[in-house]
Amino acid sequence: MPWGLKRYQNTGQAHFITFSCYHRRPLLATDAPRRLFENALERVRRNFRLRIYAYVVMPEHIHLLVSEPERDTLANAIKSLKQGVSRRLIGDASHFWQKRYYDFNVRNHEQFIEKLHYIHSNPVKRGLCERPEDWPWSSFLHHAIGHEGQVEIESEWTARKRERATGNLCAALDLPHSNQMKV
Repeated sequence: MPWGLKRYQNTGQAHFITFSCYHRRPLLATDAPRRLFENALERVRRNFRLRIYAYVVMPEHIHLLVSEPERDTLANAIKSLKQGVSRRLIGDASHFWQKRYYDFNVRNHEQFIEKLHYIHSNPVKRGLCERPEDWPWSSFLHHAIGHEGQVEIESEWTARKRERATGNLCAALDLPHSNQMKV
């Protein structure tokens, strides 16, 4: 890690992450590399047991709002994500992404909402679309209407889906629901 750069990981906080393509070239300007990025993000989510709260794929950079992984470190999860994308697209991790990434610890609910809005409004601010819902390479539609895309997003929609699945499973197995269990 470069001198003077201090990361605060293993804090249990969410992290706002930004990383850019090498020399900010628009290497993610077409659908194929964007789709590949989403596939890689989902793979890393599963392998590292990482919660993805929000993301956006821009032509030359990425924004993520994520938890700390349950397996390994956040730094290794980001490294795996970047290497997975670059190796599949150009076969070389060294000239697709800038080496470092920006990491901001999200310390409270207000910061979380601020970063969520920032991520989803980024394509609009850049003039890539008129409304956040018009940009398919983000988690906006999941948050707005519960759309399930390539990447599982951690949200109220996802929590409700898990709750229904657990309730249905308990009913199918004739088990009491958690609120009916006595301790």
